[in-house]
Amino acid sequence: MTEPRPVSQNILVIRNGTLVGENGLRQSDIVVAGERILAVAHSIRADDLAALRVRHDLPDEPYSIVDAAGLLIFPGLIDVHIHAREPGGEHKEDWYSATCAAVAGGVTTVLAMPNTSPPVIDAPSFAYALDRAQRKAVCDFGLYLGATNTNQSVAEQTPHLGECGLKMYMGSSTGDLLVNEFAPQYEHFARYPAERLIAVHAEHEPAVQYFASRGARRPPICADLETARAITLAEYCRRPVHICHLSTRREIELVRDAKSRGVPVTCEVTPHHLFLNLDYELRADLPKELRLHQPTCYAMNPPLREVSHMQALWENLDVVDCVATDHAPHTLQEKHSARPPSGVPGLETMLPLLLTSALEETARSERLTLSDIVRLCCAGPARLFRLAGKGTIAPGFDADLTLVDPNSEWTIGDKPLFTKCGWTPFAGRRVRGAVRQTFVRGRLAFDRHTVLALAGSGRHVIPST
Repeated sequence: MTEPRPVSQNILVIRNGTLVGENGLRQSDIVVAGERILAVAHSIRADDLAALRVRHDLPDEPYSIVDAAGLLIFPGLIDVHIHAREPGGEHKEDWYSATCAAVAGGVTTVLAMPNTSPPVIDAPSFAYALDRAQRKAVCDFGLYLGATNTNQSVAEQTPHLGECGLKMYMGSSTGDLLVNEFAPQYEHFARYPAERLIAVHAEHEPAVQYFASRGARRPPICADLETARAITLAEYCRRPVHICHLSTRREIELVRDAKSRGVPVTCEVTPHHLFLNLDYELRADLPKELRLHQPTCYAMNPPLREVSHMQALWENLDVVDCVATDHAPHTLQEKHSARPPSGVPGLETMLPLLLTSALEETARSERLTLSDIVRLCCAGPARLFRLAGKGTIAPGFDADLTLVDPNSEWTIGDKPLFTKCGWTPFAGRRVRGAVRQTFVRGRLAFDRHTVLALAGSGRHVIPST
């Protein structure tokens, strides 16, 4: 691959790549001017570039060229569910390390959860979290506002704070945000503006506590009960709800039924619920490198499920609106402690895991295609969160681009991770497909094994109205 030449202007031509879109693959060249895509065509010749310069009044200067022959070009991935851990948890992740991990994994936009310390629940805490992100992020980002039992008036205000949505923890998880009583849940659903999205952690807290007292950890009924409640609230209040980290067969059935009835419900699944399961966690015959983090490192909320639930997610991907990592880093020392926190990192492994499945399945059942990855990780999330200019490779869109070598085979864990926690539950897994370059709004942010983007170069994205 030819490296972009260090020239003074900001026109970039990417030649000979295979563009991956929702409707299939096509051989195309891409012209980028500044932060936006200027043109996409099968072949862009010198006279075409000259015409574009005249039409768009561009300077007559040399341009950078990237030869993407043999590479797949995806729209920059959008991860709608990450935990950057800043403020309050910088020892295990911060905005710089989290977004470095993002661009290394081909992700150009992340949406961060509010369960930080302090939590993001009002104007001052939102401004504080935003300032930290603006100082350090190397990719574009959004921030959720956290729902509490008493901040309904903050959440419903217009104009809003600039949040990408409202996150409601209907069941307990990391942090102190919990809204498990009906009255405040209903008030948020009734009062939060319908043009904004409510994303929910749906686990029924009384059931969680009941089973915990009997030595069982969050069985599927906990998620099933609260997902049913969230859908009912959305239907009754006539407002959209997004179910985070769907993990059970019954949940996917509930979402499918609700969608068929016109209820405004969407959902996400995580790579760890797609590629790991409870049987896998408990196996004693795993290779040594896959047993390094057992068993506490596999703890997350909701937990890993039996194989039947994992298969149900794969069988119903047509109902799923996006794949999101729920990137939730903790140090190995914390995970090996007497009270290990829940959560696993995932920003750097989502795309290679999905690519491996898509490239291997193409010759078989095609349960996942390359175009599905665009729907679930690029265009779908952009539509869902109304991120204008994101998720599609087309003129006028942001030049967020991920270049992938589909023939590269490698083992997760063989190279250092950018996430500060430094480990992954997928260590030792052989994958196919490696991110070669990641562009964020036309700037080369990641090149092979190196993050080039500067801290603070990421931009705060706000849902369009």
